[in-house]
Amino acid sequence: MLSIRRTAGAFVAVTIGVTLVAAATLLLASGRPQIPDRLTHAALVVQSPDAGAPADSFAPTRPWSAARTAELTSRLADLPGVTAAVPDQTFYAQPLVNGQPPATDTRREDNHQGHGWSSTRLGGLRLTAGDPPRHPNEVVVNRALGLRPGGPVTLLTATGPQPYTVTGLIDAPGVYVTDDVAAALAPGVRAIGLTIAPKADPERVAEAARDIVGGDGQVLTGDGRGALEPRGDARTRWIGMQVLTATAALASFVTVFVVASTFAFTVAQRRRELGLLRAVGATPRQLRRMIYAEALVVGATAGLVGLLAGTALAPGLGRLLVDVGFEPATFQVRYEIWPVAVSLASGPVIALLAVWSTSRRAARIRPLEALREAAVEQRPIGRLRTATGALLVAAGVALSLGTATSDDARTAATFALYAVMALVAGTTVLAPAAVGPLVRMLRSPVRRPGGAIGMLVRAGALTSTRRTAAIAAPVLLTVAFAVLVSGMVRTTTAAYAAGRADNVNAGWVVVPDRTPGLSDQAVAATGGTALLPTTVFDSDPSTSPENRPLTALGVDPAGFATANRALTVVAGSLNDLSGDDAVVLPASANRQPTEPYALVFADGEVVSLRVVAVVTDDSIPGDLLLPRSVVRAHDPSALTSAVYVQDRIDPPVGARIVDVAGWAAEADHAEDRLVWLATLLLIGVSAGYGAVAVANTLLMATAGRVADLRLLRLAGATRRQIIWLVTAESALVVLIGALLGGTVAFVGLLSIRAGLAEQVGVPVDLVVPWSVIGGVVALCLLLAVLASALPTWRSLRHQPARTPVGIVR
Repeated sequence: MLSIRRTAGAFVAVTIGVTLVAAATLLLASGRPQIPDRLTHAALVVQSPDAGAPADSFAPTRPWSAARTAELTSRLADLPGVTAAVPDQTFYAQPLVNGQPPATDTRREDNHQGHGWSSTRLGGLRLTAGDPPRHPNEVVVNRALGLRPGGPVTLLTATGPQPYTVTGLIDAPGVYVTDDVAAALAPGVRAIGLTIAPKADPERVAEAARDIVGGDGQVLTGDGRGALEPRGDARTRWIGMQVLTATAALASFVTVFVVASTFAFTVAQRRRELGLLRAVGATPRQLRRMIYAEALVVGATAGLVGLLAGTALAPGLGRLLVDVGFEPATFQVRYEIWPVAVSLASGPVIALLAVWSTSRRAARIRPLEALREAAVEQRPIGRLRTATGALLVAAGVALSLGTATSDDARTAATFALYAVMALVAGTTVLAPAAVGPLVRMLRSPVRRPGGAIGMLVRAGALTSTRRTAAIAAPVLLTVAFAVLVSGMVRTTTAAYAAGRADNVNAGWVVVPDRTPGLSDQAVAATGGTALLPTTVFDSDPSTSPENRPLTALGVDPAGFATANRALTVVAGSLNDLSGDDAVVLPASANRQPTEPYALVFADGEVVSLRVVAVVTDDSIPGDLLLPRSVVRAHDPSALTSAVYVQDRIDPPVGARIVDVAGWAAEADHAEDRLVWLATLLLIGVSAGYGAVAVANTLLMATAGRVADLRLLRLAGATRRQIIWLVTAESALVVLIGALLGGTVAFVGLLSIRAGLAEQVGVPVDLVVPWSVIGGVVALCLLLAVLASALPTWRSLRHQPARTPVGIVR
């Protein structure tokens, strides 16, 4: 009973799905945190306490102060089996080449980091030339910079360019200075590496180290040292994992959808065959078992082929993920058992899930179906289906209203997703009822190919509304997803940029250029209003959770008040933000002026501050405000993120100048780029499957209509006219699906736009990437036309012989 022609589409769909699942799971299994190169020779690493923050915030740990670091280092060094305990002091330092920062990847933190020379013991680094630094103005640099021992080099630090002398070269990124200089530039320490004797037991040393550290840190061994990978790499890896998970989930879901559509259409074409089996004694249970057996064979064979294809593609996809920014440069594909097992099982599981409904429908076929020469739809849909579709549409409209009135971004996004899911499901259920009105609305365009052909296309769509709706359903889903996701991403990006620009009262913004931030010297050269961010930690025991990381902005109060249109003070005065103990908090902090507020700074010191003003939560682009001098005193490596100026100026070294609109658009450019790439990837998966579903359904439909098409040839129609007929039918089906899907998605987009306008407080334009949508529709249309026209052309290559009168074939 198993036919290659009937199951080819399902086989292709399952193969593609398992290929994506196999590749995605292999890449997911490979996405483990990597131990930083500079710590690979440390058998144990003692890390400072975790901050009370979600894992996906990638907040740094709370640092130890210089005194606490010295105490821990001394006690850890005295442990039996420990040969050295070295604090990993990290600070900002970037060599200048020809007076400018080198064109290196600023996403890699080690390209612009400095360390104390003792840290080289933790990574096993060795000099390739020259000597270690011994004086405050000496440095060892990466030999890839092309510098020579004894030559000068300028290091760009948080305070500005500083002259140094190169004493040695190493084969590693970053710069290394004397330990005293590193301690001054990085007074707060977050890790202490331990090297041990060859015969020492790492676990015994780790237990002893835990006794010393207690609750003021954690001891990491083995692969656990991967928790120390740079925050930028950890964030990139997390984004990649989300994209891969979404791709695998979407591939599995759409594969079930496509395979279910394929088998459903196959059963519809085999009604007489299945009815004949029922007539000769086959039971409904036997029919179900037959359908399940066919699906199992297809799923198992396609799963094996997909596993082999996914395994072969994984290394290339891994390199591509690194190139586009979804994985850090340290990412490497590793082959493990569980992705193989998941991939092998996913083929049969997907196929069996897909045919569950189809098998039940096949079991309901009656023996009299074998005697029918034709089947005509009695009505498009039943009452239960109509009620279900209406309820889903009503739920989608209600969720759309919730999206439009929500003032929280995450809540609005959740409502929008569920709204479109409900609308898509409801529209798919009600699609047979919508086919008739749409065909009548499109009556004039349909007639253009010719009177007789137009009449046949229109009559076929109106008399077979269920078949038309079934073929249009994949297009509906694909177009709705593409319009919603791409439009939501573009509209949200533009809305947040508009809101960000509307809050700034300036003509131009000075931003970093090939550096992670601006130095104090660069800020002084601009004469504008600067923001100096740093991470602090709430140390108040009454605050939950304790040690919660906060983003503090060091500002000049007068300049900040002038440049920030959104600033609204509800208590106290911003003019009192001065001295070394003042802080401005948002209203959500539930503090009042004159109340004390203790923070742990980047140097590990606990400082008691006094609240001088309270502002609204949307007044500042951070969690609190501090005097700029306080931030600099406690964080020697803090870098300015932006400087607002009224007039265009010549930017200093390591900076460039853009207008406010450009700055607002670039503020989240790196993240927006990754989001857009992920969006295109998901749309590509969805569109590819939708096109496969349309092509597969039309291939089977055309194969089942060969007799009807040959009858048209006998009636006098030319081969060109018949090909034009099936092409017009395919185009009509794609057009119906695109119109329904686009309508559903635009309802969701309009609600999203209304919600965004409520959140950002400025009018929001609806941004629709027509190029993406046009590409999706064109792909579906192209494959639909090819899937119908080519089989028709092949089946009508020869002129059919006319049947003599009185002879029945």
